[in-house]
Amino acid sequence: MFEQAAFAIRDEQGYKQLHALIEAAFNAREVEVFLDRVTRAKFGVRDFEGVLQRGLLGKEAAALYAALPVSDQGLTRERYLRLVERAPLELRQRYFRAYAYY
Repeated sequence: MFEQAAFAIRDEQGYKQLHALIEAAFNAREVEVFLDRVTRAKFGVRDFEGVLQRGLLGKEAAALYAALPVSDQGLTRERYLRLVERAPLELRQRYFRAYAYY
């Protein structure tokens, strides 16, 4: 069975700030607003760097991400993608264009 390697977080403060912004976007009350913004910006929801650069996770999110060490950036991308896949099925169907792979 696959077991993910455990990496120590190197920039605890920046990591927590960025993850708070990501968690807020996927909050049960805010996820629909976030998906609508991603769709209107014509991004795929899995395009993490594009979403960051466009400011859809907050204006300071891109700077926080850029300041993180590479290992923390990888953990952040994984966390974001896990949250993307945990969105309710109803919303995933409604925002099909954001979730499509093309």
